[in-house]
Amino acid sequence: MEAAGGQLEAALLLIMQRHHHHSLHQRKITDREKIDAVRSAARVADLLVATVDGGAQELYINERRIEIEARALLATIARYKKQTDQWLAATNAINSVLKEIGDYENWMKIMDFDCKSINAAIRNIHHS
Repeated sequence: MEAAGGQLEAALLLIMQRHHHHSLHQRKITDREKIDAVRSAARVADLLVATVDGGAQELYINERRIEIEARALLATIARYKKQTDQWLAATNAINSVLKEIGDYENWMKIMDFDCKSINAAIRNIHHS
C-alpha cells in the first residue's frame, strides 16, 4: 500500500512540475507579448506625433494605422484574458483533485487503523 502511495505522490509531483514548467513557459510568452504591446504602443505614439506635422491625407492614413494597432492590441488582450481564464479553471480543477486525493488518503488511513483494530480484537478473542 505504501508503494501505491509513493507512486501517487510521484505522479502528483510530476503533474505539479509539468504545471509549473508550463506556467513559466506561458509567463515568458506573456512577457514577450507585453514587450511587443509596449513597442506597438510606442509605435502608435510615434505615429500620433507624426500626424501633428502631416497633412490631412497623412493624418487619415496614420489614423487607420492606429485603429489597426488598437484592434490588434484588443485582440491580444482578449486572447490573454481567455487564456488566463482557462489556466484559472485548470488550476482550480487541479486543486480540487488534490483535495479529493487527500480526503481519500485520509479515509484509507482510517480504514487501515480500523482493520488493524478489528484484527487485534479477533486475535484477543481467539486467544482467550
